[in-house]
Amino acid sequence: MIVDCSCFFCRACYGVLRFVMESGARGCEIIVSGKLRGQRAKSMKFVDGLMIHSGQPRNDYVDQAVRHIVLRQGVLGIKVKIMLPWDPLGKTGPKKPLPDNVTIAEPKEEVIPIGPGSEHKGQSKLDASY
Repeated sequence: MIVDCSCFFCRACYGVLRFVMESGARGCEIIVSGKLRGQRAKSMKFVDGLMIHSGQPRNDYVDQAVRHIVLRQGVLGIKVKIMLPWDPLGKTGPKKPLPDNVTIAEPKEEVIPIGPGSEHKGQSKLDASY
């Protein structure tokens, strides 16, 4: 990801984004809003990886933080969301897998019949053996 941005907050946000993703997160989103340059307030969003936005897994997988920074010109707001990876042990992330996670099981061994055979209707297996 090559970014040519001369503003200080862009370089800081991309540095934080890269650090979070290298630390093992599945996704990260940073939103900076306020008077970034000049008098007019605006908002910038920096996103990388996978981020879920709805449902119960959002409560389990996404950590978020909001901070307000008081500057001379006004208040700068920073929101950070980090999506944690699935961890079966529950140390670095939630124990429950995502609901859309699919695991493919190995097929069972098939029993191959020895030879062609058929049973006549109306006869029991005992009668067929004579």
